[in-house]
Amino acid sequence: MSNKNNAPGQVIRKGKLIYSEITVHATPQKVWGILTDFSKYPSWNPFIKSFKGQPVVGKTIEAHICPPGAKGMTFKPEILQYKQNEELRWIGKLFVTHLFDGEHTFLLRDNNDGTTTLMQFERFRGILVPIFKKMLDVNTQEGFKQMNGALKQQAEQ
Repeated sequence: MSNKNNAPGQVIRKGKLIYSEITVHATPQKVWGILTDFSKYPSWNPFIKSFKGQPVVGKTIEAHICPPGAKGMTFKPEILQYKQNEELRWIGKLFVTHLFDGEHTFLLRDNNDGTTTLMQFERFRGILVPIFKKMLDVNTQEGFKQMNGALKQQAEQ
């Protein structure tokens, strides 16, 4: 079953989806350059405060997120997809699989008019998802929006 809150092409059977998108007046290459210059995250990114490692499919990275109004956390997700100028996707787990898993995706769509649509979404699954629902709906959703806005500002300077 799909609904208007799902990311394009995403069908959610179980779990929770957080989605945010923004139009950036810059090329996908410029947006991608900012999104994947992880060493500069601390200077502009209000949501993902640090990112260590290389986004190579199958490898583990380290990310520190700080959703607004919530406690920050460091996790070590595995890179699932790295398609230059188009998609970056990883999956993180809380301790063990199926407890609280989050599959995070950044998609870039070239609008062929000098703008790019940045879509950021995460599908959460696991037995702890209902416990964290309010935090996901409020804090994590706001973190996505803040990051998208900050990236837009960086790209449009």
